[in-house]
Amino acid sequence: MARIPAEPRPFFSLSPAQAGQANCFAIRRSDASERFDARHHAVKETLRSSFPVVSLGGLTSVEPAYGSSQRAVPRTSATQPRYIRITDFGDDGIEPGHEYVTLDAPERKHELELNDVLFARTGSVGKTYLHEDASEPAVFAGYCIRFRFDEAKVLPEFVYWWTKTDAYARWVNAVQRPSVQANINKEEFKRCPIPLPSLDEQRRIVSAITVARAERKAKLAEADALLAGLDDFVLDALGIAPPEADNRRVFAVRLGESLSRKRLNADYYHPERLAALRSLAANEGELSVAPLEDVADFARDKIESPAENYLSLAHVASHTGELTDADDTASGACWTYEEGDVLYGRLRPYLNKVYRAEMDGCCSTEFHVLRVKDANALLPDYLAAALRSRLMLAQTVHMMTGNTHPRLTDDDVHNLTIPIPPMRTQLRIAAETQRRRAEARRLRADAEAGWVAARAGFEAVVVG
Repeated sequence: MARIPAEPRPFFSLSPAQAGQANCFAIRRSDASERFDARHHAVKETLRSSFPVVSLGGLTSVEPAYGSSQRAVPRTSATQPRYIRITDFGDDGIEPGHEYVTLDAPERKHELELNDVLFARTGSVGKTYLHEDASEPAVFAGYCIRFRFDEAKVLPEFVYWWTKTDAYARWVNAVQRPSVQANINKEEFKRCPIPLPSLDEQRRIVSAITVARAERKAKLAEADALLAGLDDFVLDALGIAPPEADNRRVFAVRLGESLSRKRLNADYYHPERLAALRSLAANEGELSVAPLEDVADFARDKIESPAENYLSLAHVASHTGELTDADDTASGACWTYEEGDVLYGRLRPYLNKVYRAEMDGCCSTEFHVLRVKDANALLPDYLAAALRSRLMLAQTVHMMTGNTHPRLTDDDVHNLTIPIPPMRTQLRIAAETQRRRAEARRLRADAEAGWVAARAGFEAVVVG
C-alpha cells in the first residue's frame, strides 16, 4: 500500500499490477448464493474437458459419511480393525510395513469396503486414499469423508487418480475455507467437478496409469533392496557373523563388572549388546577395534541460526543414510559440517540415522559431527557404513537414556567400539557403498520421472 507523506502537497505512486494486467472476472449474483469469496468462483473458469463434467455427489452409491471421532489405541491383533487416519496415508496410499492403531469400540457405520475413497476434509485438506486392501477390517477417522461410488457409473480408481491432477488441486485451493486449519465440508466435496469418460475409456485410462504405478514400485523396491543389502555386504567383508537377536527380558551381570564400568542401567549389559562386542573381539587380527573418539574428532563449530544445506534428523533416512525430501526447518544454534564429515544421530538411536556429508552445510545439534582424524587410516565412507551396521545398532539400542526423548550420552558415543579393517577392505566397502547408492538413486530418478510423465498423461487425456 502506498504511504502518503505528511508534508504539504503529498505525492505518491502506485506500483503496476503484476505483468501489467489486473486479475479480474465477474459472475452473476445468482451464482454467488452459497459462497461469496472470489477465489471459490475462479476455479469454475479453469476446468475444461472433452468429456462431460459432472459432480462427485452424483456418482455415489450411498451418502458420503464422516468418520469416527474416537481416540486411537495401540493395535495388538489382526482381528482389530485398522484405524485409517489422514496421517497414515501419503500421496499414493499407505507405505508397506506401516504400524496401524485401532479403536476401543469401532462402529459398523465407519467400516471401509474395498475401493472406498477417503477425502481429507481438514488439515491436509483434499488429500485422498483409495482402500485397496480389504484383507483386514478397517475403519476411518473423523477428519476424513468416505465416498462409495456406483461402479456402474464410475471406477473408484478413476476418481482416485483424478484427485492427483493439477486440475483437482486448483479446485481444492479455490474451495477450501482459509482458517487456522483449512477445510472443505461434505457438501462441497459432493459438488467437486470431475470429467466423466465412458466406462470403457475409464478402464483404458486407469489401466495405463496402473502399469506405470507398478513399474515405479518395482524400481523403488529394487533401489531399496540394493541399499538394504549393504549391511550384509559390510559384515561379510569384515568377516563378522551378523549378531543374533536376543529378546531376553531377564539376565544377570557381576557386581564387579558394573562397578568397574560405573554403569548400573540394566540394558547396558543386555546379552545382545555384549554379543556384538564379543563378535568384534573374536575377529581381532587383521581387524582392529578402537573407541570412536580415538579415530574421529567431534566437530563443534556452532552458528546461531540455520544456513545453507541445513539437515535435521528428518532429512536422513533410517538405515540407508540417504537424504529425504522432508520439509523440516529450524531456528536456533546449529553445528556446521564439511564434505566428508559423518553425521551421527544421537536422538532415538534405533532410528539409525547416519549420513556421510556430500557437501558443506549445517545440521541439528541432535547430530554428532564426526571428522576422521587420519583419512589415510580411516575412510569416511567406511566409517558411515560401519556405524549403520547391525553390529553397531546392537550396541546403541541398549545404551539409550531418557523416556520421552531417548538418546545416547556423549560419553557412550565417544566410546563406541569401531571395527577398523585394512585399507583394502575399507576401499572395497566404500566402493560398493558408492556403487549401490549411485544405482539406487538412478532407479529412484527413473521411477519418479516415469511416474510424473504417467500422471501428466492421465491429466492430458482427461482434461486436455
